[in-house]
Amino acid sequence: MLSTGEKLGAFIVPTGIGASIGGYAGDASCWARRFAKVSKLIVNPNVVNAGGFSGITQNMYYVEGYSLDSFFKGEINLLQSLNNKIGIVFDKAIPQDVLNIHINTMNAVKTVYDLDFAGYEITEQAVGVEFFVDENGISTGGLKNPDTLLQACKKLLSSGAQALAPVCMFEDPEGDNPDYANGIGVDPVGGVEAVISHYISRELRVPCAHSPAFEDYSIHPDIVDPRSASEYITPTFLPCILLGLAQAPRFTTGMEGISVDNLDFLVMPYDAAGSVPVFEALNRNIDICLIKENKTSLDITPDILGITGKVRIFETYEECLNFISM
Repeated sequence: MLSTGEKLGAFIVPTGIGASIGGYAGDASCWARRFAKVSKLIVNPNVVNAGGFSGITQNMYYVEGYSLDSFFKGEINLLQSLNNKIGIVFDKAIPQDVLNIHINTMNAVKTVYDLDFAGYEITEQAVGVEFFVDENGISTGGLKNPDTLLQACKKLLSSGAQALAPVCMFEDPEGDNPDYANGIGVDPVGGVEAVISHYISRELRVPCAHSPAFEDYSIHPDIVDPRSASEYITPTFLPCILLGLAQAPRFTTGMEGISVDNLDFLVMPYDAAGSVPVFEALNRNIDICLIKENKTSLDITPDILGITGKVRIFETYEECLNFISM
């Protein structure tokens, strides 16, 4: 519980694991927003990022996965911030017309939401993003040239940036999972996006979230699954991460801020229980709420881990919310 007497929870849907709720484009936002009405809520970007939209509210703390793990381990505390100065890094591989659209997007978000920017940098070399879906149905990938991304990020930090938004060039992913638009399978680029933000967060210890850029920025006219729809009606996915990063908490290794000891509960998909947050919550006697209706490509259940009697299992998010609200 926080010093204000408010509950504090964490609502997590890991990226790139084909979650039926939260595995598409901001489709877990509706539940996170409801939980955030009864508790302060830590969310990972995957929960609320929705292309041109964002499910973020002022009752949420937007924390990327690597930093989230560090928080659960007790390595960092969270300092609330409502107006971070954001720096954007653009991959040199982004064509000029695509880059122009992203710069226009940055300026539009700045104008409409009064966000603060430290400016942008273009990497000296192409970042070289590679992504694929492995044999277990997990989205993953890597970078050919991560150092060029890191150096551009460091320049922005030296210019006063307090949060970082890398934008890397991706090949068209439709061939990797043509059914994604229909709400089937895993987001083929989600896993490597997490790799990118984990890397920057690990090296620089600042709030970070990634947005992909694609050469084809046309609006798709076909009807798609509602869970994927927000990604098909915008030429850039930059707005959601900018809105999240603007109020992302900063990190401290001191005694100030919010610590894992303030956490009252953790909400995760039932079959994705093998994670640092779950194991650390077990060690710290934090209520762990696992949701069966949110199925993923994983099969790491409480039974397999031998922790069934130590967690709370709910069929639906609705049941869990009713419990949290008591």
